[in-house]
Amino acid sequence: MANVNTGKKVIGILTGGGDVPGLNPAIRAVTIRALREGYEVIGFRRGWGGLIDIVREKDYDNSNNFQKLTEDIVNKAGRTGGTFLHTSRTRPSTVKKDSVPEPLRDQYQEKVNDLTPEVIKNLDWLGVDYLIPIGGDDTLSYGVHLYKQGVKVIAIPKTMDNDVPGTDYCIGFSTCVTRTIEMVNSLRTSAGSHERMMVLEVFGRYAGFTAMLPTMAGAANRCVIPEHKFDIERLTELMVYDRNRAPSKYSIVIVSEGAMFEGGEMVFQNAAADAFGHMKLGGIGDLVSAEIQNDRPSITTARKSTSSIRSWATWCAAAIRTRSIRSRRWPMATWRSI
Repeated sequence: MANVNTGKKVIGILTGGGDVPGLNPAIRAVTIRALREGYEVIGFRRGWGGLIDIVREKDYDNSNNFQKLTEDIVNKAGRTGGTFLHTSRTRPSTVKKDSVPEPLRDQYQEKVNDLTPEVIKNLDWLGVDYLIPIGGDDTLSYGVHLYKQGVKVIAIPKTMDNDVPGTDYCIGFSTCVTRTIEMVNSLRTSAGSHERMMVLEVFGRYAGFTAMLPTMAGAANRCVIPEHKFDIERLTELMVYDRNRAPSKYSIVIVSEGAMFEGGEMVFQNAAADAFGHMKLGGIGDLVSAEIQNDRPSITTARKSTSSIRSWATWCAAAIRTRSIRSRRWPMATWRSI
């Protein structure tokens, strides 16, 4: 595809990070309104990744990196989940040498390369007047970086963590809350049948909304979140209290993956970091489960069972996603009953 600049104002749109319900409808809404206002709209594929792969030659086929959006295209896509533009975790300001696009490898040979100049050149070549990234704090942080370079950026917050600063609502968060509640309710009968205490670890990174709101809605008896370090002995006392009061003799706690014991720090799976410098959180739920079992002398020790419930596709099954497999990773809920 050649340069799309035809004299009209051009809006570029992309999706980055994990996929959530609502992305395609958001792309559709932006496109339809923009077209009716006389703009052209182009969609960049694979998030910021599509913006670094463009070859600025008139007759070069860049269809794998961007496409013109029409009402027909977005109307069809708007009925589906995920993002038809695809997504990635690429951050153009920190591209490893082996990930630099082939046409740029002679120019960028450092271990980590800043391809922001190429992104800006590509936007200029395409005649993009306004750029609309849809993503979470990582995707939008690079949008801020471009804004400081003079690019006109309008951000749409998208994250099931609900942790984008300066906004009260993010695309995907409401689905996260409802799916978490559905998942807990589907496991509730198992907890009640065996008179157990159940610990569920949910994603959320450094924010506790994904654990707190389902608990406030009645999905669990207690929750622990990153914003407030917790006393495991006090949590155990409360779980025992809740279990003894329940007719079916069970209690449930939702643990945010970033939650921390008093005197402790966040638990990470390993030291590997993604393109945005984040290590994978995960494992605090297992630690909480073990500590509760050790600290509950007033309850007869029951057999401990562990299970993982996985689901992929577009949230079609009752599943909660944790960052241990973010898709960044696929939907997953890890639970442990005691």
